[in-house]
Amino acid sequence: MQFVVGLTGGIGSGKSAVADAFGKLGATVVDTDVIAHELTRPGGAAIADVRRLFGHGSVDATGAMDRKRMRELVFADAKKKQCLEALLHPLIRAESERRIAAAPGPYVVHVVPLLVESPGFRERYRRVLVVDCPEALQVARVRQRSGLAEDEIRRIIAAQIQRESRLAAADDVIDNSGSIVAMQQRVRQLHEKYLTLAAV
Repeated sequence: MQFVVGLTGGIGSGKSAVADAFGKLGATVVDTDVIAHELTRPGGAAIADVRRLFGHGSVDATGAMDRKRMRELVFADAKKKQCLEALLHPLIRAESERRIAAAPGPYVVHVVPLLVESPGFRERYRRVLVVDCPEALQVARVRQRSGLAEDEIRRIIAAQIQRESRLAAADDVIDNSGSIVAMQQRVRQLHEKYLTLAAV
């Protein structure tokens, strides 16, 4: 069985930067956000169903899913959120499994924002790695990155599992509230640990 690390963290915690650091050290990174973007870009496998389920306004002029409009829809209507998840999650899971099975690296880092919220996550991963930082820093990073309003960012954070619950599920934690150098040093430590565990 492959050694798979489940990497998670709240929005703006720095999951992508941490995953990139593992990738540079030789781990195979399978990122569910990247897969979701591929499925919903122009010509993506989910676009026809997104248009069918949510109407022509759900797809922008380029042929990609209109992420801003869909974010507004699903936050306003729990049924629409469930409908979108029922469409995308099985496709994301199937593509993740395919990429994990084909992974060439010594171990896999599977990036899943809602990992702790997923039923049965313990059986799928040898280690659960949580990237953590204070909420104020999450808000600042997301504002800088996406230009979303603070109240919208806080709504997204509130909709995710509580920070304490995520940390309680962790086997390993990266405190990503400091410098990039400090984060990369912690990634190197964990990389050595995972190489050792994967070889057992």
